[in-house]
Amino acid sequence: MTKFNLVATAAMGLEAIVAEEVRELGYETRVDNGKVYFEGDEMAIARTNLWLRVADRVKIVVAQFPAKTFDQLFEGVKAVQWEKYLPVDANFPVSGKSVKSTLFSVPDCQAITKKAIVERMKLAYKRLGFLDESGPTFKIEISILKDMATLTIDTSGVGLHKRGYRTTQGEAPLKETLAAALVKISKWSPSRPFVDPFCGSGTIALEAAMIGQNIAPGYNREFISESWPWMKQDIWDKARDEADSLANYDQELTIIGTDIDHKMVAIAQENALEAGFGDLLTFKQMQATDFTTKLTDGVIVTNPPYGERIGEVEEIEKMLRQFGQVMQNYPTWSVYMLSSMEDFEVHYGKKATKKRKLFNGFIRTDLYQYWGQKSKREN
Repeated sequence: MTKFNLVATAAMGLEAIVAEEVRELGYETRVDNGKVYFEGDEMAIARTNLWLRVADRVKIVVAQFPAKTFDQLFEGVKAVQWEKYLPVDANFPVSGKSVKSTLFSVPDCQAITKKAIVERMKLAYKRLGFLDESGPTFKIEISILKDMATLTIDTSGVGLHKRGYRTTQGEAPLKETLAAALVKISKWSPSRPFVDPFCGSGTIALEAAMIGQNIAPGYNREFISESWPWMKQDIWDKARDEADSLANYDQELTIIGTDIDHKMVAIAQENALEAGFGDLLTFKQMQATDFTTKLTDGVIVTNPPYGERIGEVEEIEKMLRQFGQVMQNYPTWSVYMLSSMEDFEVHYGKKATKKRKLFNGFIRTDLYQYWGQKSKREN
């Protein structure tokens, strides 16, 4: 087994959760903005792709070197032993980005990186003509930040948020990775009831179900590195067998999703069936302000509408006021609400126990956390 320098990329504000996930899999971490670095072998590549709920991708960090000139960039790329990663027929598209760097032209940086890899491959494989690139795909990125070049190979392919269960979605879907992060921040455990009163297409409820039954989020999907010759099939088989053995399919869960829109409820039910949770989750059409329960010690994790259109904001403010009043009747319930409204607490009628800044795509939001009182019921 080869040791690789690996990085799990993450949305801003979620790095600590991704680092915790990586450590739970047994790897030591180093955290930077939007990145969690760790070392691991081929099995680590398979396991992190299967298990990371909150990361965007897992990449191999191939090299890092200063690059203030195109010559420096070319020589730095050419010095990498690409033949260790890429077979002679590899298809290797190069993407790029440059921030606060002398080499600011991304297309030029991509072209030079591609040329340098071709030169190295032709030397290593003793080829005079063109490389045909008809084989497996290796997505390479050249990223230059403050004149420091980083070369990576993406092992995930399609982003890790694509679990494979979302057949249809609403207008403003919450990414599965962010939904999983919200559930993790809530510290919800499967012995407690869980409700999303603005469930939309059901993403938060579905992520909670996977966490509750300890199901690896990548179990039913494929990854680009599965086609690589040195990522043997038995590595993936072992990683999936491990995931299967750790899943607790018999764990009973009380997870309820409600939404005012009956079309969204139907979509949530479809997605639950696709994920294999058809009988486990309950979705129903209902206004959030009609919430009522006899259960205690529950957790509400939700992403209410933000009010992008004229007239919507007043409606949402009114709904938040009413929902805040409803939740006063359930002091043992904890509430976690993601919102971009700056005066959210004013409308909800209560100051949050804790706030956490997060980004829902490009929208800056806060996760307002209201911790419930401990009831006398034994957990």
